[in-house]
Amino acid sequence: MTATIPRPAVQTPAAGHPKPRRRSARSRIWMAVSYAILLPGALLFVAPFAWLVSASFQHVGDIFSWPPQWIPRDPTLDGYKGFFGIGRPGELAQFNEGAWRWFVNSAFVATSVTVLQLFFNALAAYTFAKRRFPGRNVIFLLFLATMMVPPQVTLIPNYLVLKHVPFFGGNDMAGNGGHGWLDSYWGLILPGAVSAFGIFLLRQYMMSIPDELLDAARVDGAGEFRVFWKVVIPLCGPALAATAIFTFTYAWEDFLWPLIVVSSSDKYTAPLGLALFVVKNRTSWNLLMAGSVVATLPMIITFLVFQRRFIQGISMTGLKG
Repeated sequence: MTATIPRPAVQTPAAGHPKPRRRSARSRIWMAVSYAILLPGALLFVAPFAWLVSASFQHVGDIFSWPPQWIPRDPTLDGYKGFFGIGRPGELAQFNEGAWRWFVNSAFVATSVTVLQLFFNALAAYTFAKRRFPGRNVIFLLFLATMMVPPQVTLIPNYLVLKHVPFFGGNDMAGNGGHGWLDSYWGLILPGAVSAFGIFLLRQYMMSIPDELLDAARVDGAGEFRVFWKVVIPLCGPALAATAIFTFTYAWEDFLWPLIVVSSSDKYTAPLGLALFVVKNRTSWNLLMAGSVVATLPMIITFLVFQRRFIQGISMTGLKG
């Protein structure tokens, strides 16, 4: 009787699961070309900010040396100390107080505009996304049409409207006799309280929320505003984060509108104050570089804190049209 030796079973790939193939030479070439194009572009965009940070730690005589110094040979904090008046009692006291006030004004205006836009944009987006009424789509298209109008076209009309606001700034009932909301925080904040882009962004996200959730809340006796506040808003975190980043960044770095509306130095925002930066009839470049770095930090910190929700909100706002 002959003994048979069993052969080991040979593993065969299951149907529908092909072996992973190595990346082809063509895909590696395309990836190399992509990096060759993107890397110089990234360096081109990062280089100005990198030089700004480097210049803020240099002495005045070294800032405009050629070739430029990307790494300071003798780093110093004199620019930051001089900008905020640290360690220099009595010197440039008026300017230093104004510099602090610029950032406080920018923080107040940008935060107020962001909060107002999140609330009013979300209300309007909920109306366009989940409410049914005649002419809803037509009105929404009219809102979108305003995005095609350049902001420069509306500068003069907005200026005249703010100037003739009744009962403010010395105006009478007809809106005459004073300056209205010009040179005030009202004029800096309220024109930016609503944004057509923010309404569009939030509306697209709210379209992806199932109507069954809202109907269940209504069956439980919730009113329309409670449905909006307790059901819809908690589900719109990524879209609200994206809107907040866009709004805060735009309001913080806005220069043209404060330049037109504000005339008192105590109401200057950071971009306006830095643009009109003059100390003793001359420009102190080391102080200006330090102030510019400080003015950029809030936008960078805001993006880094909300980066995950920002990307999630942008990627999900187009799921349903």
